[in-house]
Amino acid sequence: MSDAETPLPQPLLEDEELDLLDDFLDSERVDADALDLVGAHGFLVALAVAPRDTPAAAWVAELFHGEPAFADDAERETILGLLERLRHNAIEVLEAGGLPELPFELELGDSAPEETPIGDWCAGFMEGVFLDETAWFADDEEAAATLLLPFMLLSGLFDDEPDMAELAGDATRLKGLVTQLPELVLDLYLHYRVPPETPKPKPRRKHPAGRGKGRR
Repeated sequence: MSDAETPLPQPLLEDEELDLLDDFLDSERVDADALDLVGAHGFLVALAVAPRDTPAAAWVAELFHGEPAFADDAERETILGLLERLRHNAIEVLEAGGLPELPFELELGDSAPEETPIGDWCAGFMEGVFLDETAWFADDEEAAATLLLPFMLLSGLFDDEPDMAELAGDATRLKGLVTQLPELVLDLYLHYRVPPETPKPKPRRKHPAGRGKGRR
């Protein structure tokens, strides 16, 4: 796909809504191990791509690592509603063939991915994969591993594995993967959520008149 044909990434929430989530997730009212805004964004985009839906109670518990100290029911409804909208909006954008806007610049610079928001986002994405890992690898383990490799590399979660460490040391490769992240998310969505088209049966060829069976 040429640059002219590549759609512009679409925001999944408005800036004010992201700021509200950021403030809450960065507050002392959530567990210290809870995902921050960038990690939660990656986590919820992974859930939008996932081969099957995860019950909200399960992913909320994983994202927050327990129940946050919401001020009241209204705040709880607001925060959980924004998280669900982020997931749902990602589904809508991807279903239309669009690209999700990610909450960071698609430039790695000279830093290691795990030291940047890029690594945090990909680590959050992989947390979403781990939530239902069996489903992601069930049908075609090799294809799943290939499609998820960029997210694994950029997350920094697998650097202790010899094969991954060698790939993670290729700075040029990593920078290229960062610029492709929105397209890679769409590739995953198409793989898991869009069934391949069934070839239409070809019409039976008709014999010209006068050339039926037994005629020369």
